[in-house]
Amino acid sequence: MERSYKYRSELFTVLSVPVFILLYSFTAIVVFIILLFATFNMKRAVKFMIRFWAKASFLMMMKRLRVIGREHIEKDRKYLLIANHSSLFDIIAVMAFYPDVSWFGKEYLTKIPVFGRVLRVIDFVPMKSTDLRNTQVMLDKLLKNTKNLTVAIFPEGTRTRNGELNRFRKGFVHLVRATEHEILPVTLKGFFQLKPANRFHINFSTKIGVVIHPPISNKLLKTKNDREIIDTVKGVIESAILPYQI
Repeated sequence: MERSYKYRSELFTVLSVPVFILLYSFTAIVVFIILLFATFNMKRAVKFMIRFWAKASFLMMMKRLRVIGREHIEKDRKYLLIANHSSLFDIIAVMAFYPDVSWFGKEYLTKIPVFGRVLRVIDFVPMKSTDLRNTQVMLDKLLKNTKNLTVAIFPEGTRTRNGELNRFRKGFVHLVRATEHEILPVTLKGFFQLKPANRFHINFSTKIGVVIHPPISNKLLKTKNDREIIDTVKGVIESAILPYQI
């Protein structure tokens, strides 16, 4: 059993190298096209290219992304999209079904070669530190830049190292209280198995999927204290992680 796992890991490592090269090359081309469209303020074209890029990226990994709960997203309504964070491909997964979204997250994501350029094009607001003062400054900037856009956040702040949800930080609670947007909880399934932060190779045998939960009322959450808001949203997201079935 151990030998079989070792051989499979070695095979996946060999296969991952050309796939990563393909992904980065493809992303570089897409970034150039997106920047061209953005220069001429062609927002629909930018949105189309982002969705195309996201879906095509999974096809290059020979992965089928199954999305459950699309009916919970109302057209023209804006949300605070809250999701768990376990892989570099989490952002791509969200963009595959919701390309018209602005991101709020760790600054390190903008430093990833090529991929960081995509984030800068889509109004990504980087969090440089986690102190309370800087959090408020970044939130103010986010609200100013995104206006009526749906805002996506990984409240864990960093990718899980063991597959379990990390502690949720309070940054998203400030957004809950500062906006009227309903909260759209999203569970990303199988992405820790696909490519965690502490492993190089892609697991080509794993299944991946997205569960979009029913929105949570903003007014309801505002009646709760910070701890209760965190526990409510985290509980919904965590409820779909196990059992691992897609």
